[in-house]
Amino acid sequence: MATYDLVVIGTGPGGYVCAVRAAQLGMKVAVVEKNATLGGTCLNVGCMPSKALLHASEMFEEAGHSFAKMGVAVSSPKLDLPAMMNFKQQGIDGNVKGVDFLMKKNKIDVLKGTGKILGTGKVEVSADGKSQVIETKNIVIATGSDIARLKGIEIDEKRIVSSTGALSLDKVPEKLLIVGAGVIGLELGSVWHRLGAEVVVVEFLDRILPGMDGEIAKQFQRILEKQGFAFKLGAKVTAVDTSGKTLKATIEPAAGGAAETLEADVVLVCIGRVPYTDGLGLKEAGVALDARGRVEIDAHFSTNVKGIYAIGDVVAGPMLAHKAEDEGVAVAEIIAGQAGHVNYDVIPGVVYTTPEVSSVGKTEEELKQAGVGYTVGKFPFTANGRSKVNQTTDGFVKILADAKTDRVLGVHIIGREAGEMIHEACVLMEFGGSAEDLARTCHAHPTRSEAVKEAALAVGKRAIHM
Repeated sequence: MATYDLVVIGTGPGGYVCAVRAAQLGMKVAVVEKNATLGGTCLNVGCMPSKALLHASEMFEEAGHSFAKMGVAVSSPKLDLPAMMNFKQQGIDGNVKGVDFLMKKNKIDVLKGTGKILGTGKVEVSADGKSQVIETKNIVIATGSDIARLKGIEIDEKRIVSSTGALSLDKVPEKLLIVGAGVIGLELGSVWHRLGAEVVVVEFLDRILPGMDGEIAKQFQRILEKQGFAFKLGAKVTAVDTSGKTLKATIEPAAGGAAETLEADVVLVCIGRVPYTDGLGLKEAGVALDARGRVEIDAHFSTNVKGIYAIGDVVAGPMLAHKAEDEGVAVAEIIAGQAGHVNYDVIPGVVYTTPEVSSVGKTEEELKQAGVGYTVGKFPFTANGRSKVNQTTDGFVKILADAKTDRVLGVHIIGREAGEMIHEACVLMEFGGSAEDLARTCHAHPTRSEAVKEAALAVGKRAIHM
């Protein structure tokens, strides 16, 4: 019977990063993975493949609509969807091989099969009708999340698809109906809209991007509508009739009222994700779950059962790969007797559309609800030199600072490369920096990031370029 210092169940970003950090700290480590490849949802059917398709579809749209005005004459681009899917797969393969390499480099044993916790210090790994029991001093649950399903609507991954199926459609749907106006729905909607689909998004709430800053979400909705998206807010899909050649979705107002029917070739269900704990044996092992099925942990990622920890999508907090990674590092350090820590006030979020949307810290709505006095600095990309010459002026930067101390409490950006620009705000906030600190930091010219400096200047009502 093999004995380890740590066994990590799941090899998504949280799990494999946790394993690598633990190995760096001198532990004997094994990971358990039920799928054929390592990397979890993120690398195989989530973050990474979606970014490949977002990039490829953006290039397709640029070639068709933007090249000519820049003086680049090309014939009308033709879509080769199988080749685009191959481009996506090459990216997946490269990343998965990268995780394989990290396991070998750090001498981490990879145990293929389904992991089941038999209690403190014991994990059963089952595959192909055989099982083995592994002994370990510590166990980290990093099993991630699964798609949330709509009651009465069966996902077949062909016509009614989840994000997984939407990454592998064999043809561009004429009409795509998306249920849910969150990050995943808007990203995948952007991919297929650029490739020629007519996109309608149905959202139960009266706004898109729940949890994001309200002003940013409104501006973003206007931009998407200008691109050709149609939105039905405050509405719900109650049924999908699959009997005909096209799907017929029944849509009702969320507050009640007369139903309408919308036809679609593909329906994409994107209403969120749920913790994945199937077959883990948590109930039998006595591991406590909360009311939403998440593994309950304390401030040190420990469950109520000694030696069993949990991180990532399977515990409370934003379901983000980078949050899981930070937790993986922190729990490995805690197990090693160090002071691992995650600052949940500085976890950035990004929507990888065009333009991108990024955010870190508090929204205006959250500060108002908490009764915190704050000042706002905003700067539009229409006044940013680099954005003007590139003719990519959609969006703005918004900085929220404490009215008394000037400490930056939140930063929200909508614009090209917003996902890259957010990180200077993250570093600033990690060190408790002020808007004044940011405003007095020299920024290279001409860059889009100058808009961040200008927004910081605007907090003190002294922006230069507007």
